Amino acid sequence: QVQLVESGGGLVQPGESLRLSCAASRSDFGFSYMSWYRQAPGRQRELVAQITGHGNIMYADDVKGRFTISKDNAKATVYLQMNSLYPEDTAVYLCTAATPWGQVFWGQGTQVTVSS
Repeated sequence: QVQLVESGGGLVQPGESLRLSCAASRSDFGFSYMSWYRQAPGRQRELVAQITGHGNIMYADDVKGRFTISKDNAKATVYLQMNSLYPEDTAVYLCTAATPWGQVFWGQGTQVTVSS
């Protein structure tokens, strides 16, 4: 079993930045990929960014150029640097990690609120 703990959320004004972190309780799994999703009230959960074990990265179209995903394998931690935040980025941000044998673990989420 793996626990994922997100941190770094908060309330910021439009145009500001936040850095989210997601720490896994185990670093020996060699996750196939780690991802950030977000869910806003009344909207479907959406994939924001993903990084594979080989370092391949993808982003949702509306965060390209503003968000950067990265990971520290030794710390089993994935980060999401979010710049130029918009009110539309307001959501609960959730971290996931997938093992090579197909298990997917989810964190509890961290709230990001962008408001003036």
